[in-house]
Amino acid sequence: MRCAPSRGQKSKICKVVLPAHSVPAGEGRAILGSKVSFFMRFPTALVAGALGLISFLGLLHAQKPFKEWPAIEYENFPLPPDWRDQNHEWVRARLRYPDIYGYPNNSMLRLAGGRPWPGQWTMDYPRSDRHLLQGVRRLTRIDTRSVEQVVSLDGSDDIYNWPCLYAVEVGHWLLPPDQAKQLREYLLRGGFLMVDDFHGSAAYEDFLGPLNEWETFTNSMSRVFPDRPIEDIPDRDPIFNTLYDLQDRFQVPGYSNWMENHITYEKGPTGKQPHWRCIRDDKGRIMVAICHNMDLGDGWENSDDPKYQEKWASLAYRIGMNYFVYDLTH
Repeated sequence: MRCAPSRGQKSKICKVVLPAHSVPAGEGRAILGSKVSFFMRFPTALVAGALGLISFLGLLHAQKPFKEWPAIEYENFPLPPDWRDQNHEWVRARLRYPDIYGYPNNSMLRLAGGRPWPGQWTMDYPRSDRHLLQGVRRLTRIDTRSVEQVVSLDGSDDIYNWPCLYAVEVGHWLLPPDQAKQLREYLLRGGFLMVDDFHGSAAYEDFLGPLNEWETFTNSMSRVFPDRPIEDIPDRDPIFNTLYDLQDRFQVPGYSNWMENHITYEKGPTGKQPHWRCIRDDKGRIMVAICHNMDLGDGWENSDDPKYQEKWASLAYRIGMNYFVYDLTH
């Protein structure tokens, strides 16, 4: 288990959750054999047990259960056969964030048939998540459950139960100050955020007018870390050498863009070059892994589709495995 304390805080993010049961604090006194020990053992154990039960119930209350959400692309996507088995050490969570289209409270868009806009955060969800988690089971020894966890920066402590976080289409997110503050706290406590599937650094015409996805991403990220730079990750960084050696990387394209246009890039010429970037903490640990001008989520999502090239899906999985193992070991 790895825990990273916050500055000035006792709360921690832990990579493995300890079992709820433990030896009662008073149990060790029984070996003394004295009358005092004999008579004190039961009430001490009772008190310790009651306190343990209260703590366990508090944990259950804080950790929100698995829940499915409406999504842009998928309705009623099949659940894995073992989806009810939540007794695992790890899962990669997906961030539910407010977006530039007004989600969740004042959405300006509607889906076909008049369905409410489910939020840009649901792109590829949940097919991409569940394919990825199957890959984690096959390619690593990480004990992961088979279904994702959707989390929000809602001011509660729930997000601190999920130390590995993924956000998609962050060229459309719009973090208010309170959510930016909680994300900063989450990351400084030891959390890890991987962002993916946003493209270009020049404005293009979107539904509501001109949109620059890189600028939109950095506007919100600067609220999270106004004093920390975004930097390119060098090829020899440990994050590219934890499980696989990944010096030879290339652009992983979005499925629809490739099928329709037969090009690997999006949003014009500034979307051609893939960028592997990051934000680090004071010790050099990567807290935010930034995958710009690529769509790893589509690589996971379409890994079972023969029309999507195997080399793209394979690299998407290898990048994901390296990032997750890096997070668990740093």
